Amino acid sequence: MKTKKRWNLALIASLALATVLSGCGNGSETEANQTYDPNSKLEFTWLNILHTASPPTDVIKNKLEAYTNSKINFSWVPDASKEERITTALASGQLADVVTITMMTNSTVRNSLKSGLFWDVGPYLDSYPNLKKIPQEVRTAASIEGHLYGVPFQKNMARSGLILRKDWLDKLGLEVPKTLDELYNVARAFTEDDPDGNGKNDTTGFGDRSDLRYSSFKTLSSYFGTPNGWAVDENGKFTPEFDTPQYMDTLQYSRKLYENGYLTRDFAVTAKTDQQQQFAQGRTGIYTGMVDIASLENMSQGLQKGMELVPVNKISNGDGKYHVWSEGSGVGGLLAFPKSEVKSEAELKRLLQFVDKLLDQEAFMYMTGGIEGEHYKIDEDGSFKITNQDKWQADVQPFAASRPSEVTYKLKDSNPRKQMANDLIQENDQYAVLDPTVPLDSQTNNEQGTELQKIVTDATFRYIMGELDDTGFKQAVQSWKDAGGTRITEEYESAYKTSQGKS
Repeated sequence: MKTKKRWNLALIASLALATVLSGCGNGSETEANQTYDPNSKLEFTWLNILHTASPPTDVIKNKLEAYTNSKINFSWVPDASKEERITTALASGQLADVVTITMMTNSTVRNSLKSGLFWDVGPYLDSYPNLKKIPQEVRTAASIEGHLYGVPFQKNMARSGLILRKDWLDKLGLEVPKTLDELYNVARAFTEDDPDGNGKNDTTGFGDRSDLRYSSFKTLSSYFGTPNGWAVDENGKFTPEFDTPQYMDTLQYSRKLYENGYLTRDFAVTAKTDQQQQFAQGRTGIYTGMVDIASLENMSQGLQKGMELVPVNKISNGDGKYHVWSEGSGVGGLLAFPKSEVKSEAELKRLLQFVDKLLDQEAFMYMTGGIEGEHYKIDEDGSFKITNQDKWQADVQPFAASRPSEVTYKLKDSNPRKQMANDLIQENDQYAVLDPTVPLDSQTNNEQGTELQKIVTDATFRYIMGELDDTGFKQAVQSWKDAGGTRITEEYESAYKTSQGKS
C-alpha cells in the first residue's frame, strides 16, 4: 500500500474520470490470491472528512494505531469543501487506500462507485465478527444494484430536529412549539420581542446556513409532509420532492420568515461553523441539528450567561402527524477502498480487519470519549461525562464523525440536554420518511444529477429571498425536467419496478 501521498487538487476534466475508471476497473483482481496475514502491521492512507475547524492531535490516532496494529496517514478534507475535493480526487485518481464517502447522492461519486473504481465488499463482511452484524437493510440501503462498494457508516434513521433557546422562551412566556404556526410565532418573538433583554434589536429567530439539506429548509419541509427526495405512489410513479405542494408550502413559509427578518439575511452564504457561532453568541435563537446541542453549549461558554437549550423533534403541520426526513435510511456513507490503491484481495482483507476493529467497544470509546481519566469519566450511575472539554475537542472530537457506527454502543450522557437529544433522535425512527431512490440507480442521475440539482437549489434560494415568484420556480422545475430530470424520473420508475419484481 502507498504511504502518504501528495494531493493535486486541480480540477480535472470529466473525460479524465472515464480514463481513470476504465484503467482501474478490474486490474487489482490479478493479485487476488495473495496471502492475507491478519497479524501484519498495516500502514495505509485515509482520505477523511473533517467536521471541526482543525485536524486532531495525534493522541487518539496513536491509541487507535496501537489497538489496530497499524500506522494511519490521514489526509483531512474540510467538510465545507468536501464536494469539490472528493470529486476532484475521484477524477484525478489521487485517492487513498481508504476513502470516506458521505455524498452518496452526488452524481460523480455514484457514477464512480457504479463504474468499478472501488472494491465490492459485500462478499467479505460476514467473515468478520463486527462487520457481519451490519443489518441487511443497512447493507441494501448502501448498495447500488446489489453491490456494496464500501463498509456502510451506520447512523440513526433520522437525526434532524431543532434546538431552541429555552431561556428565551421562558422570558417571553412562550411554550416549546408543537406546530409550524407556533414555531413561526417563536421565530417572530425571538426577533422582535428582545428575548435577551438588552434593549437592542440584535437577535434573529432562525440562524441558518447555505446547505438546503442540513439547514432548516429540509427539516421544515419534512414537517410540512414533503417526501424525502422522491414520492412514489401505488402505481410506481415517481415525483421529485420539489414538484409537490408540500415543497411549495415550505418555500412560502421560509420566504415569509426571510421577508420579515425572522431568518438571518446572510443564510445563503453562511457556513456551518459561522451558524454555530451566531447561536453561541446569542444572535440567533433557533438552530437546526439536535446532535450539536452539547457543542453549542460549550461554544457559548464565556459568551452567554444563563443559556438554556431545549431540543425539539416533533413539529406538526397542524394535523397532529409527525414526519422527519431520514438521512440515507440509516446509512451515513461508505468507507470505500479504491482498486487503484488496494491492489489485492489480501490488502482489502487486512483493511477490512482494521475497520472491524474500529467497531470494537474499546476503539469506539477512543473515538467517542478519548482516554478515560484524561478526557472523560463514567459516573457512578453509568453516565458518560467529558471532563476536559478543550482537550477533548483538540484530541477526540474530529474522530467522532469517523466512527463506522454511531448506533452499536449506547452511552448515557451526563448532560441531560444531550441525553434528551439522543432520546429524541432515537424516537425519530418511528417518524422517519425514507427516500425510495436510495437503493435504486439512474444512469442519467449518475451523470447529470448534481448539476441538475443546482437548478432547483438556486431556484429555492432565490424564491426564499424574493427573487422568484411561484411561476418562476415552476419554470425552474420544468428546466430541470427538460435538461434530464424527466429521464431520471423514468429511470427510477424502471429500476423500482425491477426491484419489485414487475416487468
